[in-house]
Amino acid sequence: MAIEKSEFEFEKNKLAENEKWIDEQIEVARKNDKNLQNKIAGLKKQAKGRYNEELEISEKLYDITHKNLEKYVEAKPNPYFARIDFREKRSVEVENYYIGKFGLGDNKNGDERVIDWRAPIADVYYSGTQGEVTYRIPDGYVDGELSLKRKFIIRDEKIEDAFDEGINEIILKGASNSEENVLTDEFLKINLEHNISGRLKDIVATIQKEQNDIIRSDKNCALIVQGSAGSGKTTIALHRLAYLLYKHSKSLQGKDVLVIAPNKLFLDYISDVLPSLGTNKVKQITFEEIAMQILNIKAKVNSKDKKLGEVIEEKDEKKRKLITEASKLKGSILFKEIVDGYISYIEKQDAEIEDIKIENYVLFEKDEIKRLFTEDMAHLPLDKRKDEIRKYFELKINDKIVSICEKVAFNYEYNIARIKKVMEDGPERRKKLIELYDERDNRKKYIINGSKVAMNEYFENWKHTDTEKLFGEFLNDKKILAELTNGKIPSRLLNYIVNEFNENRENGVVDADDLAIMLYFKFNIEQVSDKYMYKHIVIDEAQDYSVFQFIAIKKLSSNNSFTIVGDIGQGIYFYKGIGSWEEVNKYIFRENFKYIALTQSYRSTVEIINFANKVLEKQNNGLKPATPVLRHGKEPEVTEFKTNKEFSEKVDEIVKAMERQGKKTIAVIGKNHEECKKVKDYLRRYGNYDWKLIKDNEKNYDLTRIVIPAYMTKGLEFDCTIIYNCDDKNYGDNEIDKKILYVALTRALHFQYVFYFGEKSTLI
Repeated sequence: MAIEKSEFEFEKNKLAENEKWIDEQIEVARKNDKNLQNKIAGLKKQAKGRYNEELEISEKLYDITHKNLEKYVEAKPNPYFARIDFREKRSVEVENYYIGKFGLGDNKNGDERVIDWRAPIADVYYSGTQGEVTYRIPDGYVDGELSLKRKFIIRDEKIEDAFDEGINEIILKGASNSEENVLTDEFLKINLEHNISGRLKDIVATIQKEQNDIIRSDKNCALIVQGSAGSGKTTIALHRLAYLLYKHSKSLQGKDVLVIAPNKLFLDYISDVLPSLGTNKVKQITFEEIAMQILNIKAKVNSKDKKLGEVIEEKDEKKRKLITEASKLKGSILFKEIVDGYISYIEKQDAEIEDIKIENYVLFEKDEIKRLFTEDMAHLPLDKRKDEIRKYFELKINDKIVSICEKVAFNYEYNIARIKKVMEDGPERRKKLIELYDERDNRKKYIINGSKVAMNEYFENWKHTDTEKLFGEFLNDKKILAELTNGKIPSRLLNYIVNEFNENRENGVVDADDLAIMLYFKFNIEQVSDKYMYKHIVIDEAQDYSVFQFIAIKKLSSNNSFTIVGDIGQGIYFYKGIGSWEEVNKYIFRENFKYIALTQSYRSTVEIINFANKVLEKQNNGLKPATPVLRHGKEPEVTEFKTNKEFSEKVDEIVKAMERQGKKTIAVIGKNHEECKKVKDYLRRYGNYDWKLIKDNEKNYDLTRIVIPAYMTKGLEFDCTIIYNCDDKNYGDNEIDKKILYVALTRALHFQYVFYFGEKSTLI
């Protein structure tokens, strides 16, 4: 409900007062900034490249103060979005707290004018209702009474509107089309109706109670969020990350965090969120990219998106089946067990070793090496064991060398004594003795220098240095492969996998499905740098990852701290991705996980979500359909077209209508990349607008007018979407088409147009 006029005037004056205060803080911060810059410049000149402790301290201080300045400048147009009135238990005084994206404190006295949205008391705003409330602090709980929860719409330093929230009026009273079920949160409605700018934005002002519970969940477990299309799961995951970095700032920093996204296009789409929340230095990357970095492979990747395109476009049913079955097998727990068998085989081979020798002298006996390798170091990767054994021997080798040199000397002493005894003193005797002394000293010298060389060569020859080569040896060793598979895999499928790998290797290509396997080899055999170990990992679109990929990713974690978000209903890589979250629990986290389902959809209108839910229900996956926030709009239009010229002309009409309403982000969605290329050409020839074709490896883009394959739209959203050809051939009654179409139908915020040629798909 909107606030009274007198209250609105009070808040206008309060904002003006705060804006003036922020200006003062900016002025002070800029002066400090300038002074520190000058000081640093002087110290650098004085140091002349040498280390200077005062310079190092000044530079660290500048980093802190400059970030503080940036925070005030960014906060000025919209310093806060909410106010709560809270009275602690046993206190008579009610305190006002203004909540914003950043905590804003006074540069002089440290008093906080604006509370950071991640602060403990801010939890009351997101989850509390009027009356008695409790919020958690690091060493306990604070009880009190919440008497006011006020929300502001502030733009360009002016309050446009304000609302006071009643008891638990956070989302909806209901989800049907009944007139009684209306959106009670006007603040949320206004924010949802805004056009998007082309990238994901923060939602700190509109976080809902169920979203807040996820964001503030404990970090010491694997949190899995099954979120319907438009539920905000990606945004929630990134806000949860910002919250964890704030709460655990002493033990968790940006460099300790890894965000794994589905593709480069999506990475660009989410790129603004973390920096806008003041969280930097978080590694955001695709699985393929992080795997290639760790494996140090420079080959071209046959990506999962490219393979999906092959699956969709392949006309030969047998070939398509081989492609999908190969992907499924290589991502399965069965294949992981086969790889484990090969690693055990390698371990046995590695345990068949010889003594480390110099000449005929034993430096280290094979029995000791084998015991260390198979028993004492058995918890480590194979090559890491060898490194540790070498380090251990390096501590002992000098004593070994001394002992061997003593034996050498003893042998020579015997010969020297014998010559002294049997030969009379003279030139011949002295010559013979000198030769023996020189020979003895040269042998000792050789042993001293050669022992370490011999040991290093021993360990270098013992180690495995090429994970890709090892994987190739595994696939091409027919005898071992036959023993390990033991008839569990059809020979035609196994032959296809082996031939595909060999052909890829010859062409300098690595298949995305092979990366998890090679990573697993590397983690179990070679040592991986600590820089690839993370304290918290976020996985988005997680339904598209295989069990084997999850296993590989888990090895990048130094603990069990994960945020995993996805939607089984959008699992377009169904042939390789997980079929249920129970698989992840069973094979990966083994009960150390927390599962939460989100069915509330905030993206699209009721009409668009209800239309898309018809396709979701045909998937038979047991998922609860998305429940739309009651924001009504135009029904999706389903239109037949006879020619591509007619289609292009109708698209022109749609674009004109969107422009009149200020809607800018429009996507024409094709089934696959090949179809999109044709559509782009039709629009160029027959239409009046410029369109950009989005490719598989796209990094940067503008959402204004794009032509994009359906499988690349996951996670993205547009003011308006236009499905190119939803006929019964393009979208048939099969698993992959059901999922791809559902994804395409859940991207629009406001308007949706579905075109078909010939017979309309039975899915709609």
